[in-house]
Amino acid sequence: MLTLAFASADRQRVDQHFGAATAFVIYRVTPAGARISGLGEFPASAMDGNENKLQAKVDFLAGCDAVFVQAIGASAIKQLLAKGVQPIRVGAVDRIADLIAEVSCAMQAGGVPWIERALATQAKAGAADRFAAMEAEGWDG
Repeated sequence: MLTLAFASADRQRVDQHFGAATAFVIYRVTPAGARISGLGEFPASAMDGNENKLQAKVDFLAGCDAVFVQAIGASAIKQLLAKGVQPIRVGAVDRIADLIAEVSCAMQAGGVPWIERALATQAKAGAADRFAAMEAEGWDG
C-alpha cells in the first residue's frame, strides 16, 4: 500500500503549487484501488508572510510516500525528500482519480523507480517489525 498526497483545492484535481496549497487530500492506494484517509487544510491567511509555511506542510506529509503538485520549489523538494516523501510534479490540473489509477497500475506492473523504492522500504520495515515482535514473544531461534 502507498500513501499519496495531492495538492488540491477542490479534492478532485491537482491544482495547486506546493507552497501556496490550501489543502492536501491523502489516499491509501493499493493495486486494487484507493480510499481517502485524510485531509490537511492550510488557510491562505496562515500563509501570508509566514516563513515557516513550508515546514507545516512538510510535517503534515511525513509518512506519505509521495505528494503530487502542479509546481514546487527547490527548498520544499529538499525538505520533503529528507522526510522520505517523493515530490511529483504533474501537468496542469490532472485529475486525482486518473493519477491514482496510474499508480495502482504501476504497483502491479513495476518499472516506476519511486514506487519500487517505496514498496521496498515498506517491505523492509515490515520484516523488521516482524522480527521485533518475535523477539518480544521470547522466541528461541
